[in-house]
Amino acid sequence: FQDQAEQFFRSGHTNNWAVLVCTSRFWFNYRHVANTLSVYRSVKRLGIPDSHIVLMLADDMACNPRNPKPATVFSHKNMELNVYGDDVEVDYRSYEVTVENFLRVLTGRIPPSTPRSKRLLSDDRSNILIYMTGHGGNGFLKFQDSEEITNVELADAFEQMWQKRRYNELLFIIDTCQGASMYERFYSPNIMALASSQVGEDSLSHQPDLGIGVHLMDRYTFYVLEFLEEIHPASQTNMNDL
Repeated sequence: FQDQAEQFFRSGHTNNWAVLVCTSRFWFNYRHVANTLSVYRSVKRLGIPDSHIVLMLADDMACNPRNPKPATVFSHKNMELNVYGDDVEVDYRSYEVTVENFLRVLTGRIPPSTPRSKRLLSDDRSNILIYMTGHGGNGFLKFQDSEEITNVELADAFEQMWQKRRYNELLFIIDTCQGASMYERFYSPNIMALASSQVGEDSLSHQPDLGIGVHLMDRYTFYVLEFLEEIHPASQTNMNDL
């Protein structure tokens, strides 16, 4: 695996992109929004600008009436880090976060009137991070408790991206129960996939907060971010060091 990872990160590229997706609604899923906003904050700090990030949030926890600290989303129980700052640019929000819109973003099958901020304008020299979090099961991830994307649909979307020369290398990270099942069907080249759980395993929440009444993050994303926060933008550190 180490040799494969080294080869994966050895090839050149010209631009980086990120597609960050929270698929959950409702207050008790606060941690999924915090997961996504925390990854958003980290990739921006490491040099990916908003123009190269597609952020999809299925619910707005910052403005939820149950939030005791309006206009904030915290990822640490000491309440020191508000990941919902003034510079957050949400591209797809609320009921715009659907399986159809997500697949259209990946494959580029978007109506001509769609604003640039809602498009993934990558090419064959682009390295792309796709991060997803929410509730899932064996072979599927739920979107807003009303629909789901399957591992077959996701695999086919990535193959379309490869055939249409929309990426050079792709890093897929998913934080959900039975997350590894979502990449079992991948068959396209140059994809590295990581998950918070194996098939049959749960993804665990982290940092319960009595004041807010919910968990603030999921454990896997918490430790991924702990790793990312120690990286300097000019660092040569890669996934072998995780």
